[in-house]
Amino acid sequence: MTKIYAARWIVPISSAVIEDGAVAVDARHIVAVGSKQSLSHQYPEANIDDFGNAAIIPGLVNCHSHLELTAMRGYLEDVEHEFFSWLRKLTVARMTQLTSDDLYVSAMCGVMENARAGITCVGDASSAGITSMAAVIDGGLRGNIYQEVFGPDASAAADSFAGLQEKLTELRSLESKLVRAAVSPHAPYTVSRPLLELVSEYAVSERLPLMIHAAESAAEELFLKKGTGPFAEGLFQRNIEWTPPGVSTIKYLDAVGLLRTRPLLAHCIRVDDDDIQLIKRTESGIAHCPKSNAKLFHGRAPFAAFLRAGVKIGLGSDSVASNNCSDMFEEGRFATLLARSALSVVEDGLSVTAEHALWAATLGGASAMGLDDRIGSLEPGKDADMVVVSFNAIHQQPVYAPLSTLIFSSSGGDVLMTMVAGREVYRDGMFDKLDTERFAFRLSEIHQKLASPQ
Repeated sequence: MTKIYAARWIVPISSAVIEDGAVAVDARHIVAVGSKQSLSHQYPEANIDDFGNAAIIPGLVNCHSHLELTAMRGYLEDVEHEFFSWLRKLTVARMTQLTSDDLYVSAMCGVMENARAGITCVGDASSAGITSMAAVIDGGLRGNIYQEVFGPDASAAADSFAGLQEKLTELRSLESKLVRAAVSPHAPYTVSRPLLELVSEYAVSERLPLMIHAAESAAEELFLKKGTGPFAEGLFQRNIEWTPPGVSTIKYLDAVGLLRTRPLLAHCIRVDDDDIQLIKRTESGIAHCPKSNAKLFHGRAPFAAFLRAGVKIGLGSDSVASNNCSDMFEEGRFATLLARSALSVVEDGLSVTAEHALWAATLGGASAMGLDDRIGSLEPGKDADMVVVSFNAIHQQPVYAPLSTLIFSSSGGDVLMTMVAGREVYRDGMFDKLDTERFAFRLSEIHQKLASPQ
């Protein structure tokens, strides 16, 4: 049965904004986009759900998240200034203090936070992929669940790879139309070259989406180019040999065959023009995480240069352990303003606009994740992943240009409804079929556990 969703503004992304428009949905798909008047005539028997002074936009895409770390929001603030210590504290807590159910609860709370903010699709990297996948499925979101693999010791590559295959077999047994198993060799400094080669070849042969943290920090750059810094010292203390390739992260990943997978590259802060062209040429995607990058003192990724080069780029929140919230409107606003503050329009050759930010948060992110044939824009034939954003709040008034209002004046708190494949997973403060009180209580228990002296 066809249903019509109407609002003052329809923002298809792939075409011009429609004033007093509507979107017709039949089951899980969009069947028509146009004016409210034309669609009501085209489907005279359809029920019309009119949101009034609001904008209907495609579902927001969070290209890079770590849902299982939601319970660590604020937990790592004391070590943010030193990335190696930040990673070590996170890893120890995750491995020694959190149970499988803790990780599921943490991921589910992250799912609810994302849905509340209009995020319909996540690219989630997880050390416990099976629990994160279960949470995403139970919460009704769409996504790729990137099972992480670690292993800097080249002599243990075969064993690490065998363990990864076992986890992926379990993960793939849970796949659905919305949620897909994927793989993530964590980073160049935590995964040996032989293991990177094995995972890359496996991803190609099995057609698995692949994500990797890439070119994220100065410490990583030192590790690859000179074989020095905290990551190299860490391997030395563990008697693990490392010979630096002497090139950038992107060139190194190309040399080991990883770019053949058309990966999703998270961060890409320490890149030059040659790296960007290599990313473009290999049809790799970028998950741009401007707030996390800044909060961890990593610097600024060249968002404007990515846009100018025409690479596939989306926005990511990273974990709330390094960002503190999952809000793509805020991420887009920060990305835009940070890009403008770094380079003038004349020097840059491109004025970074609200339109660019909203594109990256929707169709750009879908493209970076290889899902743009199904989501990212409001078009007939695509899945009905849609978000309704209220424009009624005083902080959004007056509205001269809806795209600017969305990026510069709105937040996830203005979302009225989040729909994934025709299902309303969130509406008017309520989550479909989720016991929010139980998850909130369990999250408080996990907080007490992490806050207790060890």
